[in-house]
Amino acid sequence: MRTLSHPYRNVFLHDAVLDACSRFPSNTAIIDTSNDRRLTYAEYGDLVSRIARNFAALTRPGSVIAIYLANSWEFAAACHAATLAQCIPTPLNPSYREREVRYQLENSGAAILISDGPLIKDMDLAGLPALQRIFTTRQHAAGAAPFDDLLKPTSHPLPAPGQPASATLAALPYSSGTTGLPKGVMLSHENLVANAYQFIRPTELASPRAGEITLCFLPLYHIYGLNVILNPSLFLGATLVLMPRFDVDRACDLITRESITWLPMVPPVMNALSHAAEAGKFPRDHHVRYAKSGAAPLAPELPRRFTELTAIKVAQGYGMTEASPVTHVGFIEPGRYRPDTIGHPVAETRCKLRCDDGAEVDVTSPAPPNGKLETGDWKPQFAEGELLMRGPQFMLGYWNAPEATAAALRNGWYHSGDVARVDSGGFFQIVDRRKEMIKYNGFPIAPAEVEACLLEHPQVRDVGVIGRPDPSTGELPIAFVVLRDGDLGSPKLAGELGAWVSDRLTKYKQPQEVRFVASIPRNPSGKILRRDLRSLL
Repeated sequence: MRTLSHPYRNVFLHDAVLDACSRFPSNTAIIDTSNDRRLTYAEYGDLVSRIARNFAALTRPGSVIAIYLANSWEFAAACHAATLAQCIPTPLNPSYREREVRYQLENSGAAILISDGPLIKDMDLAGLPALQRIFTTRQHAAGAAPFDDLLKPTSHPLPAPGQPASATLAALPYSSGTTGLPKGVMLSHENLVANAYQFIRPTELASPRAGEITLCFLPLYHIYGLNVILNPSLFLGATLVLMPRFDVDRACDLITRESITWLPMVPPVMNALSHAAEAGKFPRDHHVRYAKSGAAPLAPELPRRFTELTAIKVAQGYGMTEASPVTHVGFIEPGRYRPDTIGHPVAETRCKLRCDDGAEVDVTSPAPPNGKLETGDWKPQFAEGELLMRGPQFMLGYWNAPEATAAALRNGWYHSGDVARVDSGGFFQIVDRRKEMIKYNGFPIAPAEVEACLLEHPQVRDVGVIGRPDPSTGELPIAFVVLRDGDLGSPKLAGELGAWVSDRLTKYKQPQEVRFVASIPRNPSGKILRRDLRSLL
C-alpha cells in the first residue's frame, strides 16, 4: 500500500487554501465565466478572510452555513470562509425545489443561507427554527440581505479551532448513501485535505499539477466538483475556469480561449464532446493534457472513441461522497493506460472484497514492477466481491443518523455496496451495484425519496422505484405504481405522476417511465424486493 508523501495530519482545509494564496499571490485563482470576473490568489484570500470574519460575527463555531448557488466565485469563497470561521458549509443542488431545500436546511440545522434571488424568489422558507439570515449574491430577494454585506471590512476576530482537524467538520454534503433519504455526510478537514493530496500524485501524469488550467462545469455542490476540482486546484496554485453549467459550444470555446490543460468530466459530457468533435466543433489546437472521468460508470468504448477523436487520454476514477470522494484512479502512462478500469487504490487506502460466501479478502497489495502479484498474494477465486475500504479520506459518519452510520461503517471499514473485480495487475473494475441508490448522469437519486413523493398523490396506494440501465445516462428512474380502488391506470395518469414528482423534486428525479402493477413485491418485514421489480423490466 502506497503512503502519502505530503503531510495532511491536522491540516485545516482553509489553511491549505490560504497558504496557496500567500505563495502564489499574483497567479489567477478563479475565472468566473458567469460574470467574467478574474480573481488572483491574493484577492481570493482577502475575500475569504473578510467573509469569514463576518460569518464569525453572525454565528458561533459549529454553525451550519448552507450554500445554494450555481458554480461561481461566491460559492467557492463562501465555502472556504465558512470553515475559516469554524462553521460547517453544507452545499445544495441549485436545481432543488422548495421541498428539497427545506429538507436539507431543516435536517442540517443551517443558521445562514447563501443563495441568489431567482433561486429562492418563490420559496417559502419560513418556519425553519435554526435559519437566522439569508444572503443573496447578485439579485435581491425579499427577506434577504445582500452578499456584499459579508464583504465589508470588520475587525471581528476569527475563532480558534476547538478540536483537531480530524474531528472538525469541513463539509456536510448530502448523499443517499446506500439506502434511504439523503443524509448529511460528515467530512472532516483531515478527510478532505488527505483526499486532495491522495488525488494529487506528483510522480504520475494523470494528476493535476501546478500551472494547470482547469475547466470546471461539474457542480461545486457535488463532492466531485468540490474536492476533486476546486480544492486540489487551489492547493496547487492552479487556475480554475468556472462555468455555471455545461454547454458544449461554450465549453469548446473556453478550451481554446483559456488554454485549458485539464478536463474533469462525467461520461455523458464525454459523449457530448465526442459528438462535437465528430461535427468539427471541438478545437484541434487544444492544450488539454488529459481528461478525468468519474461519478458514473464509463462504457469501455466511450474513452476509446473520445481519445481517437480528440487525442486526449482518459483516466477513470471511482469514489463516493463518503470517501471525500476518491478511492481509486487510473493512469495515462504507457504500460499502465487502462481507461476501462478505475485503476489502483489511492495512497493509504486499503481494499477488501467480501465474497458471496462471506469471506473477506485483502486485495490492497500493490503489483510488483513485473505487473503480476506474487504467488501466494493472489487467489483467483477471490477476484470478485463487494468492495470494502478504509483510509484517511472516509467520513466520520452520517449527520444525526447513527443507524445508517453503523450500517455503512463496520469495524472501521466502509461497505460500498458495489461489486468489484481485481485482475492480476491490481487494476479494479466495478461490475455491479448492490445498493439501492440510482445514478443518473453521476447524480444520486434515492428511491425512497421519489417513492415518498409519489405516495402523497391521492391516487397512489403503493410504489416502488428502481433504476433501469441506460447507455447515455447510466440509469433512469422507473416507478412501479399501485393505484387505489383497483384503478388500472392510463398513459395520461402516468404523465401526471411524472409531473407530480417534477413539481416537487429536482427534475432529474422524475421517473422516466411509470408502470402500473397490481402489487409491489415485499419481504415479510415490508422491504421492497427491488430485484423482483427489475425482473419486470
